[in-house]
Amino acid sequence: MEEQLSETLDNLLGMLLLEGSYEIEEKEEGFLVSVETKDAGRLIGIRGESLDSLQLIINQIMSRKIGAEAEFKRVILDVEGWKKQREEDLSVSAAEWGKQVLEEGKEMELEPMSAWQRRVIHTVIGEMKGLETESIGEGRDRHIVIKPAKKSKNKKETDADKAS
Repeated sequence: MEEQLSETLDNLLGMLLLEGSYEIEEKEEGFLVSVETKDAGRLIGIRGESLDSLQLIINQIMSRKIGAEAEFKRVILDVEGWKKQREEDLSVSAAEWGKQVLEEGKEMELEPMSAWQRRVIHTVIGEMKGLETESIGEGRDRHIVIKPAKKSKNKKETDADKAS
């Protein structure tokens, strides 16, 4: 699959008239492709939309190429370390937003973001006590709301838990 992925990347990047290089690393979760290019902005796009689209196209091509002949592994594309840095930034921001929601007791609506970015937020907030998240909206408008966790509806059960 790595050889076919390399061929696919060569073709796609060539069609986009991009100069640069890439590295493919096989991991348990899939093939991590790190692209290095002087024209990273074009590949990443606004809020990573072009990068997400290119990753989707590559995965669809690879899925069809591999078919039933081998086990398909997902391709995760990053350009100039942008995705990795964005994940780190989102993790830090999510923790700050979570603290703010806990302090103020009010829910917070975030800007629309892609599925992988929402997943980072859900994961970070999910590890914080007293908070919950919900994705609302459709398509490009899908975004997260961070809110204080709902209290238990059964007060007797809560009191019994405290006594034990």
